[in-house]
Amino acid sequence: MKDPLEREFSCPVPCEQQPCNEYEELKQSGLFSWVQLETWEYIKKLVWVGFWVWLLIGPIAGASFPPQKKPLYFLLAGTIAVTIFVGLVVLRLYLGWFYIRERLKAEKVFYEESGWYDGQVWQKPEAVLTRDRLIVAYQIEPILKRLQKTAGILMSIIGIASGLWFILAKLSLKS
Repeated sequence: MKDPLEREFSCPVPCEQQPCNEYEELKQSGLFSWVQLETWEYIKKLVWVGFWVWLLIGPIAGASFPPQKKPLYFLLAGTIAVTIFVGLVVLRLYLGWFYIRERLKAEKVFYEESGWYDGQVWQKPEAVLTRDRLIVAYQIEPILKRLQKTAGILMSIIGIASGLWFILAKLSLKS
């Protein structure tokens, strides 16, 4: 369904390639919609991913560092691995939203009429550009900031766990 503004300006871009429609599709898609949830719901989704990854990573960490003999190494190895995986999920979310932000901010939209060989460029009219940039400012920028904050927290967890690992390794060398 064509956007009324883009219909008014006879937008030649196919519906599924129009930035505003791409934005609407992304915000309704399963994984990408998580970032728009309330804070605790968003955190629960990431913890849920971490839980399932732990079920896969736990046995590997246990084989490398038996929990009975090296419980701290076991926990740290599992924590680092799970955090890296959740970080990859956050990175995927960030890249998807970043792509849409760039498409909405751009003055010109690249699109393909029927295949990769016939790319075209459409210059957005001022009204469409203004609307798209308002969507970026009020809808997408807060999402990207949330993802950046999440990435910062995940990097902090990895940093702390790695620091503890380093301290444990130094202490075990001295004993």
